[in-house]
Amino acid sequence: MTRRPVNVVITGAAGQIGYALAPMVCAGAATGREKAIALRLLDVPFAEKALRGVMMELEDAAFELVESVSAHVDPEEAFVDADVCIMVGGFPRKAGMERKDVMGKNVAIYREQARALATKAKPGVKIVVVANPANTNANILRKFAPEIPAANVTCMTRLDHNRALAKLGGKSGRATRDVKNVIIWGNHSSTQYPDVNHATIEGKTAREVIGDDAYLDGEFVDAVRRRGAEIIEARQLSSALSAASSVCDHVYDWLNGTKEGEWTSMGVVSDGSYGVPEGLVYSFPVTCTGGKWQIVQGLTIDERSRKLMDESATELTEEFELAEACLAESA
Repeated sequence: MTRRPVNVVITGAAGQIGYALAPMVCAGAATGREKAIALRLLDVPFAEKALRGVMMELEDAAFELVESVSAHVDPEEAFVDADVCIMVGGFPRKAGMERKDVMGKNVAIYREQARALATKAKPGVKIVVVANPANTNANILRKFAPEIPAANVTCMTRLDHNRALAKLGGKSGRATRDVKNVIIWGNHSSTQYPDVNHATIEGKTAREVIGDDAYLDGEFVDAVRRRGAEIIEARQLSSALSAASSVCDHVYDWLNGTKEGEWTSMGVVSDGSYGVPEGLVYSFPVTCTGGKWQIVQGLTIDERSRKLMDESATELTEEFELAEACLAESA
């Protein structure tokens, strides 16, 4: 085990995702089981008491990798020398709220935290935004922290990616580990496009193994898009355990690399690849090596896929325009 700890910050750490995520991070699921961890938990002052309770539980669990756990309500304090920041905190949409109202509150949160990250975190800090609207929150953070390399600000679509793997495994009767190279294109929203055209199951194309194009082009896409809503209906709460596990997968692959011949899905800043407008934080297939991600190039995009990818890009463009309008109003 390396003795210099990786400084990991979880925002919104007193919430249900934070409660599921923190012990996974302490066990090494995000950074690797050979690296020491210094964990900082950040939340709003209102949640300070609950946050201290989470910290006490983590201390009592005596995780072998953990060198320290601390609780904070000041972002500038929590982000000092941060190596990895997992941005779970955000303002959720409540009954009766307009989309613009939610966007305005999240713009304010991510503008403040961007400034704290830019001044306090390490120059190479790696950031993954989980709080919705994740892609646009990440783009706001990037806008207000230009000192941080754009490639170091990402958002999580790994949960959607993992859902797609599980659906294909279940439909084919194979283990999820035998399913490779699905793609989530676009926004972490109902316009995302779960693409199976390049996926394989036990080395054969997913379309060949499943043998049901109508399912793959219809019910499968809808099922991945709807999964979060189905969980809310069942639990009366949003996904927590699966979100926590997936964000650990996202960070682990980013830091330690994807397997040879495999890719994952990450929301990253577009460089114009596949016709996606430059500057959008958009989910692409990526491989990771040496702590860096690269968009997988050269994939064939059929007409149907092009339409679905463009629809998600249009939604993201409109979301970011709304966020900028909120910024202008609050200036």
